Amino acid sequence: MAVVMDPIESINPIKDSTLAMMQAAQARNFEVSVIELNGLYVQENELWLHNQRVEFRTGADPWYDIISTQHQQADQFDIILMRKEPPFDMDFVYATYLLEFAVRAGIPVLNNPGSIRDCNEKLFALQFPPRTPENVVSADPEVLKQFHDKHRDVIFKPLDGMGGSSIFRVKENDSNRNVILETLTDLGQIQIMAQKFIPEISQGDTRILLINGEPVPYGLARIPAAGETRGNLAAGGSGIGRPLTDRDRWICDQVGPALVEKGLYFVGIDVIGDYLTEINVTCPTCIRELDKAFDLDIAGDYLDFIETHLGSRH
Repeated sequence: MAVVMDPIESINPIKDSTLAMMQAAQARNFEVSVIELNGLYVQENELWLHNQRVEFRTGADPWYDIISTQHQQADQFDIILMRKEPPFDMDFVYATYLLEFAVRAGIPVLNNPGSIRDCNEKLFALQFPPRTPENVVSADPEVLKQFHDKHRDVIFKPLDGMGGSSIFRVKENDSNRNVILETLTDLGQIQIMAQKFIPEISQGDTRILLINGEPVPYGLARIPAAGETRGNLAAGGSGIGRPLTDRDRWICDQVGPALVEKGLYFVGIDVIGDYLTEINVTCPTCIRELDKAFDLDIAGDYLDFIETHLGSRH
């Protein structure tokens, strides 16, 4: 198994979801190798990986060993996991193009790199309109102001943000509205999203994980810190596990088949109140938090799916 990810030395071993997947793979006797984006390259129309073979140790420091470093063709691996964290910049985009060389060679890449590239995490949610809050996407400050004038309490956010960065709540008569829009749109050059504020954010922005289109039966409600409107853990929110509601399951039923069709087999959707707000396809997290709260083994469940998926191809 090859895993495209951030530098392994930079991750938090206690919280990292990608590490949970790699440890589950090692427990199933997969050999695990890690690759950074700059370790992907194409030579004579074949994808090559400059990778490090690693092994993990429980309760030890250091918690991993680098066994070897080598250049290998992608067909030396049974499967490639794309688990690079955003930002979704041009290096990320180029990596998805390179990984498609592996897909064309018949090597499973999860999630499908073309679908990762196509499914912007904020815009993709808009393909399910009865389930999303009222919104507008535009670079035109006047269009965005009209939406704000109509709804009076609005969230403005970039389309390529992560971890709650650069998200603004603008209430009625907010004197900072113009400068916020000028900054986010770069004076009308960059598309952003405006979304009607959902008061239920006070009860949490719930992350729901789906494996092969089926939801884990519990979600992580990320509660904003005092004085905040962002529930993201990276923005200081606190996570509380809870069972899925009927509405959560209904949303998953609507979204799940489209994810499977696109080869998006491990996905995190974000739900506030009754509304779907984002579909995270690049590197969804919260495995560790949900495992701890409910004695689950989400990474193990994903590896069970991967083994079944690989078996069906042979």
